Amino acid sequence: MSKQYETVIGLEVHVELATRTKIFCGCSTAFGGAPNTHTCPVCTGMPGSLPVLNKQVVEYAAAVGLATNCTITQYCKFDRKNYFYPDNPQNYQISQLYLPICRNGHVEIDVDGRKKNVRIHEIHMEEDAGKLVHDPSTGNSLVDFNRSGVPLIEIVSEPDMRSAEEVIAYLEKLRMIIQYLGASDCKLQEGSMRADVNLSVREVGAEEFGTEMKNLNSFSAIARAIEGEMERQIDLIEDGKKVVQETRRWDDDKEYSYPMRSKEDAQDYRYFPEPDLTPIVISDEWLDEIRSRQPEFRDEKQARYKEQFGLPEYDINIITEDKTLTDLFESCIELGAAAKEVSNWIMGDIMRLLKEKEMEASDIHFSPANLVKMIQMIESGAINRKVAKKVFEAIFDEDVDPEVYVEENGLKTVNDEGALRKVIEEIVANNPKSVEDYKAGKKKAMGFFVGQTMRVMKGKADPAMVNQILKEMLD
Repeated sequence: MSKQYETVIGLEVHVELATRTKIFCGCSTAFGGAPNTHTCPVCTGMPGSLPVLNKQVVEYAAAVGLATNCTITQYCKFDRKNYFYPDNPQNYQISQLYLPICRNGHVEIDVDGRKKNVRIHEIHMEEDAGKLVHDPSTGNSLVDFNRSGVPLIEIVSEPDMRSAEEVIAYLEKLRMIIQYLGASDCKLQEGSMRADVNLSVREVGAEEFGTEMKNLNSFSAIARAIEGEMERQIDLIEDGKKVVQETRRWDDDKEYSYPMRSKEDAQDYRYFPEPDLTPIVISDEWLDEIRSRQPEFRDEKQARYKEQFGLPEYDINIITEDKTLTDLFESCIELGAAAKEVSNWIMGDIMRLLKEKEMEASDIHFSPANLVKMIQMIESGAINRKVAKKVFEAIFDEDVDPEVYVEENGLKTVNDEGALRKVIEEIVANNPKSVEDYKAGKKKAMGFFVGQTMRVMKGKADPAMVNQILKEMLD
């Protein structure tokens, strides 16, 4: 009988928090910036410098904990994790080991209609390290400390996931919760959300755990790494070889993982309580205040959109999938646009342009006011829908004022009945065969005449008026 294997997966997810300043100093956390310009004696580990805790970090961490059903540790403290690495200027990292801020939570995931809870072991706060930049032309490595001291939370799951699909569902759920809270933008490509995957293939019922893969920074890379590692471990087991407990790095271009260090060699971090920071006491009042600021999450929004706006479930699922889209949708409605009309633009042209330009919804930068103004121009007949598509592309790319753009580009709908009649008379006179077809009951002929008129009018004619004049003439 062939052996039956199961895959056991746990995740450590690092999330950069959306504070304006770092966890223990006043330096900027903005992404980018010239190397080593967002730095000071504290985040570059200068002797004698002392950390001061950013209160907002604690509030974001507690808010994520509440949203993921964790117990908040109301008396918690920081610890020193000692290790040497060139991008770690203090030779230690301030983290939490003994009393992490959140414990024993869970999130519910849905894979192909099957719901499941993934347990969260803990969430702790810590500081990020700097970034090593390797120059292949010289073989030198340079270090940029801009990221050093950026606040992180690390969300450690229990080994509850059994497939790549479950892992992606869990990560998407976490990302959505954190984005709704405004605690992080969770941009994987900028490193503000990264995942370490602990994966073990074992015979059903066995207990051993296997490898860890570090710093995967896209959902597709995570899925490929999991599938690749599952195959690698099954091949080893089938060949009668042992799966070594180790940390591996996934090369997404080669679709192969290679070992970094074995678990047996892992350094002892010699944790001890951080002497430069006092313990954190989260009072009941402070926790209640954080709880009262929790937003309306996706499930609640979905129910409200259905009841309040009567939108189709498909539309609701797409709109609520990303906080940027829900903010855009709600802002447009506040400015007076009809829910279904806004939904149609999101579902149609916005999703199309995001896909074409390979953008995330969070990259949208146009103002809701300009979309609403354009919708009002369609409703008033100032532009038709064909022209509106062109106008919207300019709004999407450059956030133009649609009224100014239409005026400057001569896109206003032609409502001059006399001018339209003249054009249509000429088209009808030049196409006697199509007139015969129309009179013989061939409805396609009407479409031909409308198309010809729009071509001559460069798409700017009022479609309703074109149809009305054609019907009069042909009937």
